[in-house]
Amino acid sequence: MSETAARWTDLLDEDELGFVKQFLLVSGSLKDLASRYGVSYPTVRLRLDRLIQKIEVFERFHDRSETERKLRAFYAEGRLPDDVFKSLMNTARKEHK
Repeated sequence: MSETAARWTDLLDEDELGFVKQFLLVSGSLKDLASRYGVSYPTVRLRLDRLIQKIEVFERFHDRSETERKLRAFYAEGRLPDDVFKSLMNTARKEHK
């Protein structure tokens, strides 16, 4: 993720941008996308859902601190367990007061 995300696309790494590009090239067909990647439909659906969550986090919280946005994005990606996310968010909020 970039240090200062001005647009939702700034949140995406090269793999995620490539995924979005392929999604567009197959006109949004998850079946075709799964075939291109050689994975199952549920795998592609899960990846798309996580990208959607990441973008939604940016849209809802773009005016929050960079730390909070990153934590929320990591949580949406499934990279942080619930308890760790809550603990880090509480710490971040206390530090920004």
